[in-house]
Amino acid sequence: MTVFSKPQSPCTESMCLETERGSGRHDHLQPVSVAHSPGPSPETPDVPSLRAEFFQVNLDAWYPRYLACLRHFLEEGQHTVAVQSLAAFVNIRLPYQRLPEPVNHFAGPSNGSSHLSLRPYIQRLIVTGNDMPAVLEAFFGGDWLAGVGSIWKQERLNYLFTAKSSGWASTKSAYDILPDEQTPFLRPLRGPSEDELRMAESRWSEWLAMEDWMVGPRSPW
Repeated sequence: MTVFSKPQSPCTESMCLETERGSGRHDHLQPVSVAHSPGPSPETPDVPSLRAEFFQVNLDAWYPRYLACLRHFLEEGQHTVAVQSLAAFVNIRLPYQRLPEPVNHFAGPSNGSSHLSLRPYIQRLIVTGNDMPAVLEAFFGGDWLAGVGSIWKQERLNYLFTAKSSGWASTKSAYDILPDEQTPFLRPLRGPSEDELRMAESRWSEWLAMEDWMVGPRSPW
């Protein structure tokens, strides 16, 4: 079964690798592709609007969907060549590779496998510019937006904030997983919408107010 199948302009090689510039800045680059057909173009992201607040989540409805994404990741996603090759390229181990306690299957919500976090994988896809819908579906299943969509939105904003508050080296360090799963490269946030950037600006303004203790009765809002 082919994943990452939504077409855009073809790469010249099966894996389009970019070279990071020493200054920490680079031209507009295309995401890495690990299949014959790359993900959708950043100019036309195939995702719903990010206008909805990511923290307004009905936990009772969300958690079963999250577990379904976790199940897909453990039972199917991590065992596909496409997911394995992308994980290797962005230098993050999949659960079945984590010795001495590999996780090959989902054993249910009462088992330790349900406590495995999907957030590091979402973060690594975002910071390397590989969080296309087709890739997220390959990792987490067709219901990924309901299950991990709120986490994805959170982490995209967090990446913007991290980049704004620190330089390239500090930003990269924030996303390294020690001892040997360092982020191999950073890419600008893939295809942000105007709504997403405005939300980030609003949240950043709230944080600046927090730094100045402009909260509660002192809040400018």
